[in-house]
Amino acid sequence: MNQQPYKKRRNAGRALLAAGALMALAAAAQAADSAPTKACRIAGVANELQCGSVKRPLDPAKPDGTQIDVHYVVVPALARNKLTDPVLFLAGGPGQSAINIAPMVLNRLSRMNNRRDLVFVDQRGTGRSAPLECPDDRHLSAAESADPARQLQRIEQCRDSLAKLPHGDMRFYTTTIAMQDMDAVRQQLGAPSWNVIGGSYGTRAALELQRQFPQQVRRMVIDGVAPPDMTLPASFSTDGQAALEAALNACEKDAACSKSFPNLRQQWTALLASLPRQISVTNPRTGLPERFELSRRMLLSAVRLPLYNPASAAALPAAISAAAEGRFEGLMGLVGGGGSRKSQLAMGMHFSVVCAEDYPRLASATDKPGADFGDSDAQYYRAVCKNWPQGQVPAEFFQVKASPAPALVLSGGADPVTPPRHGERITKALGPNAVHVVVAEAGHGVMSLGCMRDVLFRFIDAKEDAAALKVDASCAAKIPRPTAFLPIPAERSESKK
Repeated sequence: MNQQPYKKRRNAGRALLAAGALMALAAAAQAADSAPTKACRIAGVANELQCGSVKRPLDPAKPDGTQIDVHYVVVPALARNKLTDPVLFLAGGPGQSAINIAPMVLNRLSRMNNRRDLVFVDQRGTGRSAPLECPDDRHLSAAESADPARQLQRIEQCRDSLAKLPHGDMRFYTTTIAMQDMDAVRQQLGAPSWNVIGGSYGTRAALELQRQFPQQVRRMVIDGVAPPDMTLPASFSTDGQAALEAALNACEKDAACSKSFPNLRQQWTALLASLPRQISVTNPRTGLPERFELSRRMLLSAVRLPLYNPASAAALPAAISAAAEGRFEGLMGLVGGGGSRKSQLAMGMHFSVVCAEDYPRLASATDKPGADFGDSDAQYYRAVCKNWPQGQVPAEFFQVKASPAPALVLSGGADPVTPPRHGERITKALGPNAVHVVVAEAGHGVMSLGCMRDVLFRFIDAKEDAAALKVDASCAAKIPRPTAFLPIPAERSESKK
């Protein structure tokens, strides 16, 4: 039998298979090139991620004008059969980079990541998205960093430098425009809708995202509500004062704390009355001894920072008592080293948002200044915003309407910046699809508490809206306030040597 025709057919078949394989590889390569994201890695995350960007007009009214790249990172779902609605995390500040803080919040969202992608977008003006960053001033001495005149001078120099950047028109960094960028990311990812989680300023962003794109938000979690109708420089004083009073009251009601610091409130009053004054202290950022004039505003800033976290606030009685006796190391230690560079705010973006959305309403703010905090924050923002480029904000931005999607509102009762009074008001405005969970002894940020990871998962994972709104968060409500830190008495310390 002649085998030649068979061999020809077999060789032809092999050629066709090889050509088909080459075509498949070429198609796969072409698809990879046209995919919205590419494999990448970011510091602090061990696994490979997907990175992408979407090109956006700086000025929405000029689509062919200056363009910026809005960058984002996707943490792919672990399961192959993943769900089509990812989770979007909106960072705080304003001015925080969502990508930079992703490693710090991933553990809170890890259970959701089983079947849903997690998306972190650097809002315009932050991180990798047309950043508006001012020079890092953590190296400055305490005197330099605290001096109001020098502060304002540095900010003005930063503003002038930013204005020279190709993307430096700071009128176009409002929350409204930024949320249009967010929806462009959603469209590029091909997600029909997503679940939005926002903390602090991220809650304002989440509310605005839902206002503009209500059908694209499936579920919403807002933690530490900073609503659009809040006037930040004014509410800082009111809410900071309330948190400080709560900390002083807690010491008075605690037997051990009141015994160790029986005159704490009087010491605090006397300390404030002694300012300004020259003090000597070791700078916690540089480790070097310094002598400088401590102002009232600097002291109040040092006290406010630990109030964000009840565990840190537990050390305030000892720190205040020591400062009243002339020893300021405790207070300066609570201020800390200023955090890592990645956690710092892009201050150009921060002021672009606050000067456009809060400053114009400062004169009509109804928040009563705190007895101790006064209006120093308001004065500071007035000085900065006076010459800062201000974007236009639509009137609808300040009006929170009923939510078409289930909304979980979280508040910490000891929060010095976004306490429950703001969450209560916004929950009412959001209507029957919103539920408010208050953790009485929590500070700024409730979803960081251990059991809240499961609460957030159950809320977002519930198939029915009614089931989502019945989520049980009683585990967090039972968390107690940390007891006051009590220094070891000197005689006991000496006896152990």
